[in-house]
Amino acid sequence: MPVSLEDIRAAAGRIAGAVERTPCLRSRTLSRLTGAEVWLKFENLQFTASFKERGALNKLLSLDAALLRRGVIAMSAGNHAQGVAYHAARLGTRAVIVMPRGTPNNKVHSTQVLGAEVILEGETLAEAARHAHELEAREGLSFIHPYDDPAIIAGQGTVALEMLEQAPQLEVLVVPIGGGGLISGMASAAQALKPGIAVLGVESKTWCAMYQRLKGLPVQVGGDTIAEGMAVRDVGELPLSILQALATEILLVDEETIERAIVSLIEIEKTVAEGAGAAGLAALLQHPARFAGRRVGIPVCGGNIDSRLLSAVLMRGLMRDGRLVRLRVTIHDVAGSLARVAALIGEAGGNIVEVQHQRVFGTATPKSPEVEFVLECRDRDHADAIVAALRARGVNALAAE
Repeated sequence: MPVSLEDIRAAAGRIAGAVERTPCLRSRTLSRLTGAEVWLKFENLQFTASFKERGALNKLLSLDAALLRRGVIAMSAGNHAQGVAYHAARLGTRAVIVMPRGTPNNKVHSTQVLGAEVILEGETLAEAARHAHELEAREGLSFIHPYDDPAIIAGQGTVALEMLEQAPQLEVLVVPIGGGGLISGMASAAQALKPGIAVLGVESKTWCAMYQRLKGLPVQVGGDTIAEGMAVRDVGELPLSILQALATEILLVDEETIERAIVSLIEIEKTVAEGAGAAGLAALLQHPARFAGRRVGIPVCGGNIDSRLLSAVLMRGLMRDGRLVRLRVTIHDVAGSLARVAALIGEAGGNIVEVQHQRVFGTATPKSPEVEFVLECRDRDHADAIVAALRARGVNALAAE
């Protein structure tokens, strides 16, 4: 194999003490909900909230002293950038990071705070990479690739070393895929340590370049995704060769399932995961039959999600579960009508969080204004019960989509 177990063990020794040995814990609630025995490896608890520190530091420490002094450059959509920036600053060397223009603001800011020089260039990671290589040649910097490098892959493989030390009974590892560095490193380590273990990859249906490459299909990816860390068109050739050699299977998940996984990790485990960080759990939620009764390990590989995006994901989760609903109610335009409906909603246990009183648009007559209520409910059954209670009292109420 291009990256051996000895390489990964050497990386573990090299980075020990500078990278967190994160917890790997069994989730009783997720185990009950999915029908599998679920173990979570909390890589979102690294200092930069991502596993990417492991490979970045291993690569930096693999450079000879003269190259390290001259500085390094990387292209990244965020987490690799922060890992390189943080550990380059620790080691006292210059770091230049080229990011696509659409990189979330929180990742740009976090990278700058860690001491790197950030350059926003290109609309995609590939365009950012081209600019980074131009600067590499012009300024004599060492390029730190986010995934297509044996030292990076070896560093990421230390996640699997720790997981199998912490939970040696694991039968399956479910690993998100962007460029392929994490899964190729983890698969190399896990299958050398425990040949019977299964390692499955996870990609979004809209960004599944590794799946397509492994199947010999043309790469057709694109579109908005909540998992920007997995939005990679040009996967690494070295990771690809490793996954081909190991006959690695990849599962595809919907964007909505990734959202559900983010919400589940917050509500159940009280931990924040970005889209890519939650993708492993998304695979269990979307393909439960594949994992029923098996001991499954999932790296929660990153927690760098924009606060505004996280807020939207949580609110959408409440709507999907029926805990936040909209009701359209047609009332008579007489004094006390609105108060009466509000009182009936309260009696049924609904909590009104927003009211919009519409007298012009969408009303049957000027004498029958429409009121839209946004309510907090216990669940979808409770929301249906509120509608039924209103109708039983003669109120024309309809749950809005």
